[in-house]
Amino acid sequence: MANYFSSNFTLGILGGGQLGKMMLYETRKFDIATHVLDPSAEAPCRIACDYFEQGDLMDYKTVLNFGSKVDLLTFEIEGVNVEALEKLEAEGKKVYPGSRTLRNIQDKGIQKQFYKQHQIPTAPFLVFETKNELNEAIVRQELKYPFVWKSCLGGYDGMGVSIIRDAEDIIPLPSGRCLAEKLISFKNELAVIVARNVSGEVRTYPVVEMEFHPEANQVEYVICPARIPDDIAKKARDVAEKVSRSFEHVGLLAVEMFQTNEDDILVNEVAPRPHNSGHYSIEASYTNQFEQQLRAILDLPLGKTDSKLGGIMVNLVGAEGHQGEVVYKHIEKILSMEGVTPHIYGKKHTRPFRKMGHVTIVHKDIKEARKLAEEVKKTIQVISR
Repeated sequence: MANYFSSNFTLGILGGGQLGKMMLYETRKFDIATHVLDPSAEAPCRIACDYFEQGDLMDYKTVLNFGSKVDLLTFEIEGVNVEALEKLEAEGKKVYPGSRTLRNIQDKGIQKQFYKQHQIPTAPFLVFETKNELNEAIVRQELKYPFVWKSCLGGYDGMGVSIIRDAEDIIPLPSGRCLAEKLISFKNELAVIVARNVSGEVRTYPVVEMEFHPEANQVEYVICPARIPDDIAKKARDVAEKVSRSFEHVGLLAVEMFQTNEDDILVNEVAPRPHNSGHYSIEASYTNQFEQQLRAILDLPLGKTDSKLGGIMVNLVGAEGHQGEVVYKHIEKILSMEGVTPHIYGKKHTRPFRKMGHVTIVHKDIKEARKLAEEVKKTIQVISR
């Protein structure tokens, strides 16, 4: 086994946002040297890596040159140049998750077709190259209102997703490649994080339940364990493992799912990296998701995924009507609550609904944790000066 610890080995991370920053807590713990590439001079990762490079993640040459200077390359965001990753792999560079996994996930249309091909349960869908094609399908009655529209590329945190109820809703949509899927009525939105190392060892984390903000379409609370029957939880973990086997990914795969009114489990979408739905694990799990990511890509034994306590994660997002230099109002009040830990991502400027941090609430009783989470949400405010 290679010596990664206190050695000349260098891990490269594409993307310097909060996910990378939280991964760097773990590289510091293990004394693993890191290089980070990000387009922003103020990237949250800048303070914690050994070497920081400012550059465009979608630029072929920039990614190729950056990757050639490290021993192993990973990413914390899907918006990276896949051709550069393919070239690096062809030259013998280790890239995890691999370019093939990313190719199947980066475009949501390809991702949905992948589920169909591998008989993974998902909502019925149609893929369109242009908005005109979408309109033609409506005219021909191949598509009926209401449906969910998704941009195939670049969507995140509720961006690039709309519920289309009539022709008026189509007008503001961008014209590029998109997909339309059946609007599913569901009881719960669930997620399972699957870890798979280079040798093929697989572990799943407990099922989490996601509560969404009704307007921003962003996750407001992540609750672990999900408040669902054991047989549904087992079904969700089994589906997540099937998705993992199909993608043959290395690293973490966050699998977002719907529990329908009939208790079927449908895969919504996946992310091949640490994920918002796993942040609770920093305080609540035996092995947090960021340490597990390192174990997986370095082909180390995977850690125990069980929770020590019930955990709830509350996203800290910029308040409406506030833009500019950030202030965390009443943060000292939440710090006085038991089992409450804030994580501040290091973004100096806030804007409405921008993810600025999160707070974890741990308690042996998940109901009590949920009450505390509500109190945290009501107390702390992310505002501007």
